[in-house]
Amino acid sequence: MNPEALYRISYGLYIISSRRNGRPSGQIANTVFQVTSDPVMVAVCLNRNNMTHDFVRDSGIFAVSILEKDTPLKFIGRFGFRSGRDFDKFEGIDFFTGRTGAPVVRDHAVAYIEAEVRDKMEIKTHTLFIGEVVDAEILSDAEVMTYSHYHYRLKGKTPKTATVYFENTM
Repeated sequence: MNPEALYRISYGLYIISSRRNGRPSGQIANTVFQVTSDPVMVAVCLNRNNMTHDFVRDSGIFAVSILEKDTPLKFIGRFGFRSGRDFDKFEGIDFFTGRTGAPVVRDHAVAYIEAEVRDKMEIKTHTLFIGEVVDAEILSDAEVMTYSHYHYRLKGKTPKTATVYFENTM
């Protein structure tokens, strides 16, 4: 199998965030998609080892900040390669508390979506959370970051907890 074929699927790069007991959590993810239009529902796929997964599971809310193409690798690394168990990812970051109570990251975001979890599906190492959208806004007209741009142009790395990680190629 050539995993390069899977990199041709169009993905974006997003910060998925949530809040539990007043504490924010956030992580980079590439698997976000709309599943219905009435009601408007989106799905996010998170690794069960990530702290943000537990925050979404426990609180039943999440926000998706859609990143711009020019997002610096250092910013992506902050949310994608560091654990919120050891580091405050939100310190010094421009964010606000959204309608659901989830933190919404404004830094490098072109838009955001907030949702309340309505269903979930356990899939081996990940959970697919399906949420009903309760708010969404455009923040910028900048071009969105795609996973292809991140991986091939910026030479970004793939963490082991990502949905697109392959042991033998990374």
